[in-house]
Amino acid sequence: MFFPEGHIRVHLYGQPCDMRKSFDGLSALARNALGRNPMDGSLYVYVNRKATQMRVLYFDRSGYCVWGKRLEAGKFLSDWRAVRTREMDWTELKLLIEGIEIGRRRKRLDLRSLPSNISEHAAPGSAHHAVKYPHGEQRD
Repeated sequence: MFFPEGHIRVHLYGQPCDMRKSFDGLSALARNALGRNPMDGSLYVYVNRKATQMRVLYFDRSGYCVWGKRLEAGKFLSDWRAVRTREMDWTELKLLIEGIEIGRRRKRLDLRSLPSNISEHAAPGSAHHAVKYPHGEQRD
């Protein structure tokens, strides 16, 4: 996705979305649930109930595009009760994709859910992690 950052509109759908939906289903949600024209060049963001998958629908000059991301650990959203259908800016979308929720102090990644070959050897709250490799070597 290459967009001029200051010129793109982003719409977050504030309810869990069935990730089996593709071009037609997501564009119908944009039109009927959001009341928007999905061909207007805006980005339409949909997240599943578990908040582990995200799809972004947009229309470029030649047709619909769907971009998706599935998290292996963590969640995009911490609490669905706090999520509302709304317009957000490009920076908020980038933060959401990276797992950073505005208004929260920590990244939404539970270290207990990481694979067993990753362990934290630094002080709590530190971003420094050591990785254990299968052959016994360890790198920081």
